[in-house]
Amino acid sequence: MNKEIRIGNHVISEQSPTFVIAEMSANHLMDFDRAVEIIRAAKEAGADAIKVQTYLPDTITLDCDDPCFQITQGTIWDGTTLHKLYQTAYTPWEWQPKLQKIAEDMGLVFFSSPFDLTAIDFLEEMDVPVYKVASFEINDIPFIRKIAKTGKPIIMATGVAYEEDIELALQTCREEGNENVILLKCTSAYPAPYEASNLRTIPDMKVKYDCITGLSDHTMGVAVASGAVALGAKVVEKHLTLRRADGGADAAFSMEPEEFKEMVDQIRIIEKALGEVTYELTPKQVKSREHSRSLFVAKDMKAGEVFTPENLRSVRPACGLHTKYYEEILGKKITQDAKLGTPMRWDLVE
Repeated sequence: MNKEIRIGNHVISEQSPTFVIAEMSANHLMDFDRAVEIIRAAKEAGADAIKVQTYLPDTITLDCDDPCFQITQGTIWDGTTLHKLYQTAYTPWEWQPKLQKIAEDMGLVFFSSPFDLTAIDFLEEMDVPVYKVASFEINDIPFIRKIAKTGKPIIMATGVAYEEDIELALQTCREEGNENVILLKCTSAYPAPYEASNLRTIPDMKVKYDCITGLSDHTMGVAVASGAVALGAKVVEKHLTLRRADGGADAAFSMEPEEFKEMVDQIRIIEKALGEVTYELTPKQVKSREHSRSLFVAKDMKAGEVFTPENLRSVRPACGLHTKYYEEILGKKITQDAKLGTPMRWDLVE
């Protein structure tokens, strides 16, 4: 897979800043103006992109009350059917070109997770610059093949994927000549418990699948996303709402704008702190090294006196001989009078 992928004006690579995505999902609460507010909040919080979801209840599932279609997996949505949930959560398609223009005018990348073949056609008409494949769609091979054929970058979540699902999805992309795939570690629990995050998978996934990796995060707070960046995540996605108290299908595990901004700020700090592999000292560290340790005369001494642990010591600062000569000097005589605090030098040793 390619190690440098362009999305809009952003280049994602090992050397690039983390690409931070605000996921709107159902947090618009079927209110267009609120959707615009979320986009504005994403921009102000420092996001690089805003993502929506493109489906209709009838394109993502069937209007059926049979047991198969009941939500009973211990989620926050238990007690309803898939179709009823998606009726409250989908983003009206007629909004999406308008939201795209608003977001792009603000300098944000606007893109979506499609959930069926017609949604891909719709998003192609909008000419979105990248596609997101949700982890629940990673085993829909005709769907992935159609996205791969667009030639556009693909961000793929792996939350409910077995290893063979990931391998088959990547193989499908390669068959269509699309090597611009980014894999996201994802824990498909809402909210996700910290202990299920298994962030160490991110660097392993990078090696195993030879691709850029990131995190789709459903935990509460900023810690997990920040930790993922420290482990090499180059893409971070988090749900964003205006206020969790406003409710909605995804509100319980979404960030509020102040929290999202804190996360972005922490990510940017971590990026600075990661720096590069180096054992060189900065000029400031070289200067500070003057307060490191070295050998000093620790008592007033007369010429001919023998150096002992009492009158020869390793102390700060670093003006005297290196401490590695301590044992070599012990037992020898001093060549001249010296006061306490005299830095050791070889002409003082007989």
